Amino acid sequence: MTQRLIGDHLVEGTMEPGGEIGLRIDQTLTQDATGTLVMQELEALGLDRVRTELSAQYVDHNILQADERNAEDHAFLRSAAQRFGIWYSKPGNGVSHPVHMQHFGRPGATLAGSDSHTCAAGSLGMFAVGTGGLEVALAMAGRPLRLTMPEIWGVRLTGALPEWVSAKDVVLEMLRRHGVKGAVNRVLEYHGPGLSSLTAMDRHVIANMGAELGATTTVFPADDAVRDFLRGEGREDAFTPLAPELDARYDLREEIDLCALEPLIARPTSPGNVVPVREAAGEDIAQAVIGSSANPGLRDFAVVAAMVRGRQTGAGVSLDVNPTSRESLQDLTRSGAVLDLIAAGARIHQAGCLGCIGMGQAPAVGRNSLRTFPRNFPGRSGTEEDAVWLCSPETAAASALTGVITDPRDWAARTGTPCPAGGTVRRTSRNPAMLEPPLPAWEAARVSLVRGPGVSALPELDPLPDAVLAPVLLKMGDDVSTDEISPAGAKALPFRSHIPRLAEFTFTRIDPEYPRRAAEYRDRGGHVVVAGENYGQGSSREHAAITPRYLGLRVVMAKSYARIHWQNLANFGVLALEFEDPADHDRVRQGDELRFEGLRGALAPGAEPSLVVVNTTRDEEYRLRHHLPAHRRRAVLAGGTIPALAAEEAGTSRGPGNAGEAGEIGEAGERDEP
Repeated sequence: MTQRLIGDHLVEGTMEPGGEIGLRIDQTLTQDATGTLVMQELEALGLDRVRTELSAQYVDHNILQADERNAEDHAFLRSAAQRFGIWYSKPGNGVSHPVHMQHFGRPGATLAGSDSHTCAAGSLGMFAVGTGGLEVALAMAGRPLRLTMPEIWGVRLTGALPEWVSAKDVVLEMLRRHGVKGAVNRVLEYHGPGLSSLTAMDRHVIANMGAELGATTTVFPADDAVRDFLRGEGREDAFTPLAPELDARYDLREEIDLCALEPLIARPTSPGNVVPVREAAGEDIAQAVIGSSANPGLRDFAVVAAMVRGRQTGAGVSLDVNPTSRESLQDLTRSGAVLDLIAAGARIHQAGCLGCIGMGQAPAVGRNSLRTFPRNFPGRSGTEEDAVWLCSPETAAASALTGVITDPRDWAARTGTPCPAGGTVRRTSRNPAMLEPPLPAWEAARVSLVRGPGVSALPELDPLPDAVLAPVLLKMGDDVSTDEISPAGAKALPFRSHIPRLAEFTFTRIDPEYPRRAAEYRDRGGHVVVAGENYGQGSSREHAAITPRYLGLRVVMAKSYARIHWQNLANFGVLALEFEDPADHDRVRQGDELRFEGLRGALAPGAEPSLVVVNTTRDEEYRLRHHLPAHRRRAVLAGGTIPALAAEEAGTSRGPGNAGEAGEIGEAGERDEP
């Protein structure tokens, strides 16, 4: 299936794992935490109107309007959607991924999103890739999405899920087996007879958290379950069948017997730290939160409502419910499920991401919070010393009722409660007015961007010098997440559109003094950071590349990188190098001064992608290597992709200075495509 989806959209490269390919993108998805930068990038690129089949902008992350900044962002995003020909989903309409799946997703299409969980749309038989905002902006301008051709990992499902075990436990089982970097540069393609028992929204749960395995994306077949889903949405005409051939070959193979699964839970502070719920049973909890793009379906809320009906949550436990769409909230209300939740003590919040991105619902320090969310990185909840666990709605509800972590099977046995049917609430509500369609081109051309004082321009970044003499300002270990580089949460997120202000939060979860120390070296050659494996895992937010670069970051030296962050670093002119000998990582110390020479030559076309770095403090040398294809080399040399494209446009027959004219980038993208 993956080969067919890629082959149908391939415009550059060949489908050989490890090589770079370029894909034609049909649809794009942006959300407010990353979309403001995307819209600024479209403006910088001089785009007149998007060249995609469909682009949609959602407001789902930054919706707690504690002051004027979020409202300013929303006004800017709405004006940009009108200006560039983009669908606009109003604040409170719901989480981007399930809403997009319901209203716009279609089998056989490609989707690029400035959110790492865009891969959730693979549940419909789409090739859906989360990536950095600038990559999405370029796709919106008609240019190919470039990525490493992944290996295809066939995951065969057999059997059917037992009672009290649900789709969340399937992906937690994959994380238990393989950890947070087990699927880097791979596509997870699910197939087999076990699929017949999984609905399209069950598959969304599994596809969504493929991002936590590091996967490029996840692909499911477009079969009867997908047809049923689209029929329920009134969009059966969007259905196209997609299935693997009987003799399909995979680069890797896996098999999961659904019958053998049990309730699982990820301990703090990693989605990969998975154990059976019974192994953690008895730990006190203070909070359970239901919702997020990782458990967005009506059945996820209906099951919880059925479990708590006629009961009260445990003393001292806050049960928080975040509906994933306004339409879902309407259906839950009509069915009586909301009344059951309220009577049991649940707190009903507005439709959106909320606590998943640290916008509200922050737990008390050191108190266990169970969440049906996709991530539990340190501090992501908004509490620095948090203790967040990831689990299914069934486990969260059972634990909320008992006040301790509880396997729902054990709770059911003690209380004599039968397993509730997940399909007791049917999706019937439609609220298309919450989605504003694109304006006609003639009307869009008259729209001016509404830019409040909290929306800054993109910073101007200078080209990479040939030599750098700079200190190691941070030395880090493995699996550093973008949440730790550029934190989310109610303190930082309102500054997403203002890079100088947001930069003050950079790396503060690792070193509160980093912004101050970085500023000291910004005009003295910049600085370097050193990391271990899987640097930049997690969110696609390109702020984690922009703000360190704004503060003077020139080079990152790591053992390996997460896919999206590696792309983002190049897009903003930061050179990402890997240790040829991983043991050298342990020899470098924070505060060491490093000398890089011949950088521009090392990035020249055809040059050997390795160089020697001198540690002048310790009188040592380290050999490092980059893996940048030609266009990313040009971006790093120029100081970023936007200045590289400006230079490219200035060199065309149209003459210098034309790169900012409306329509230039889109036309160039069309010209460059085979």
